[in-house]
Amino acid sequence: MGQTIILVAIILTVVMNAQSTFVVGDAAERKVYVVYLGEKEHDDPASVTEYHHQMLWSLLGSKESVHDSIVYSYRHGFSGFAAKLTETELPEVVHVIPNTLYELTTTRTWDYLGLSPGTSKSLVHKADMGRKIIVGVIDTGVWPESEMYNDKGYGPIPSRWKGSCESGELFNGSIHCNKKLIGAKYFVDGLVAEIGDFDRAENAEYASPRDFNGHGTHVSSTIGGSFLPGVSYLGLGRGTVKGGAPGVRLAIYKACWLQSGSCSGADVLKAIDEAIHDGVDVLSLSLGSKVPLYSETDVRELTSVGAFHAVAKGIPVVAAAGNDGPSAQTISNVAPWILTVAATTLDRSFPTAITLGNNITILGQAIFAGPELGYSDLTYPQSGETSVTPAVDAIIAVRNAGGLGVIIARNPTHLLLPSRNFPSVAVDFELGTDILFYIRSTRYHSSHSPNTFMNYHNIFGFFSLARSPIVKIGASRTLVARPVATKVATFSSRGPSSISPAILKPDIAAPGVNILAATSLNDSFSVNGFSMKSGTSMATPVVSGIVVLLKSLHPHWSPSAIKSAIVTTAWKTDPSGEPIFADGSSRKLADPFDYGGGLVNPERAAKPGLVYDMATHDYVLYLCAADYSDMSISRVLGKATVCPTPKPSVLDLNLPSITIPNLRDEVTLTRTLTNVGPLNSVYKVVINPPTGVNVGVTPTTFVFNSTATKLSFTVRVTTTHRVNTGYFFGSLTWSDNMHNVAIPLSVRTQILPRYYDEN
Repeated sequence: MGQTIILVAIILTVVMNAQSTFVVGDAAERKVYVVYLGEKEHDDPASVTEYHHQMLWSLLGSKESVHDSIVYSYRHGFSGFAAKLTETELPEVVHVIPNTLYELTTTRTWDYLGLSPGTSKSLVHKADMGRKIIVGVIDTGVWPESEMYNDKGYGPIPSRWKGSCESGELFNGSIHCNKKLIGAKYFVDGLVAEIGDFDRAENAEYASPRDFNGHGTHVSSTIGGSFLPGVSYLGLGRGTVKGGAPGVRLAIYKACWLQSGSCSGADVLKAIDEAIHDGVDVLSLSLGSKVPLYSETDVRELTSVGAFHAVAKGIPVVAAAGNDGPSAQTISNVAPWILTVAATTLDRSFPTAITLGNNITILGQAIFAGPELGYSDLTYPQSGETSVTPAVDAIIAVRNAGGLGVIIARNPTHLLLPSRNFPSVAVDFELGTDILFYIRSTRYHSSHSPNTFMNYHNIFGFFSLARSPIVKIGASRTLVARPVATKVATFSSRGPSSISPAILKPDIAAPGVNILAATSLNDSFSVNGFSMKSGTSMATPVVSGIVVLLKSLHPHWSPSAIKSAIVTTAWKTDPSGEPIFADGSSRKLADPFDYGGGLVNPERAAKPGLVYDMATHDYVLYLCAADYSDMSISRVLGKATVCPTPKPSVLDLNLPSITIPNLRDEVTLTRTLTNVGPLNSVYKVVINPPTGVNVGVTPTTFVFNSTATKLSFTVRVTTTHRVNTGYFFGSLTWSDNMHNVAIPLSVRTQILPRYYDEN
């Protein structure tokens, strides 16, 4: 098999990226917008252009302003124009689309989310890049030599900081910490107590805050890495790499160990405890559990408890949804006080040309540096044991057998394995079947008469003059923006929560596929100290970076207010207006159990208008509703607590979502909105009810002023279904024509109770 490419069919999951850039500017800043007017009203192009000029004239007030503003007049296939406008100058009643920018960058995430620091009016600059905020990262540690931790331009460490940098194996606290990386501690006693001292020969690690496997370094540099230009990964995605809040101070808490990233709940809880003491403003945990149940020893229970205390002290906690999707009820970190993050793709993919011997070229996905692999033999193993195998095992087996590369056919997934000289190209089963037909038709040709082969060719559409199947594989390229589209990643864990189905999880989604950031030099996929990683672990720091910016801009907002701002302003489509799908065994439109409120929209989250706010007392009522005992709650709060009678309803928790898992006749619930926008505002409700569900809101109009800053409404929900159903989805939005404060509605009808006494 010395010169052979293997086509392997596997059952696994991998992701490609998708989407285009959207930048939201300040009202006084001119940006290019496309004003789409639909079908032309005139056949004469000059008349169409004149109409565009007149519309702009009415907005801008002078011919000179129109001349300076207009960029293009679309006057042939449809009617519209591109012009430089401020947000206040945008025309009403027409479809206005912010300009889409196509550019080759490295960490594409922030440009994709409209969080470019290029203007003085952007959220990054208005939040001073997060310089006043300290974020605690609980993970596998840090590789301090990375240039993404350089502290050029930083001022003194905040005097309120109580943390420290602990020294240990290959980590000197006084040398490796600086004005950016201001804290580094490690916690391993819980893991050692659980599994005993691990064999360092078999499990390479550092007894210090130093990161061995690179996961924690990747996470923290995504949150707040400094600007570093000219970075690429195997030549792909070249540009400037940076964190979401490039000026933030980083405090690292190493509580996850070994190359597998094992985290003891005790170590995690201690890390949270230390972080609260040290004075962090935000906590980021790219951790989760595969078992969606609470128990005494479950890390999620301990994380939930620690997170409760952090949130009670005003520290937002951002955590990963988990990587056990696409099955339902696989979600991790389900406590309502945690901001739980799902993963999506973004608008970058790595097309890789597969040219067959019949001159048909198929585009797969790979991270293959090249050079191009010239025509080589192509084969498909006939053994079922060989043909259905995990991707990594297939690659190792083929490579050890002397093969030159692998073409992997499978359901859409989100793992691309990088390679300098051994291509592993992913295709879906449809393209994989096309390749298989080519292989079989060519083999058939080599052993049958031409007439027999032509009949085979007519069936499958393949023809090759080669005596045996051959293939050529090109080096991967970087494709940014359209035509790739945003998808919820296959691996991203899904709701509903099996613990408390009335609490919507996940809360929000963010890019978490092929994210480029710093890593440990021990990382087997490290290239010059950088790697591309995928997972909800990668999506979590994206949201953590945004939380840092919001905390900078609104230091007095509570964690629940920040969560509400993020959830209620999220994109339900991608930034270019295309629908968001959810990948799995079959692709479907994404719903709240896939992505919560939607795809995070940083600029809009900074100005949400209204928020669904909560304090510790609200979470106590939730614990009462969830049947926690008075004693348990008193223990959590550190003071005597008695739950009210009658027992509160979980449905009344003031979340930025409404989830009713068992609607039989009628349900009435309440929500309260707090005005954080213009003082005098009038909002009206817009209801998009789930299929077969009636939703009524009282009142339907809110008038906010200096005395009315917090107002409540009731929601009455009934069903027209007469059988048990699955979940149907809708939305409830409060709008003042400037802000649209939207929350998801998720309702399941249960006419027949799931548990009942037959007697």
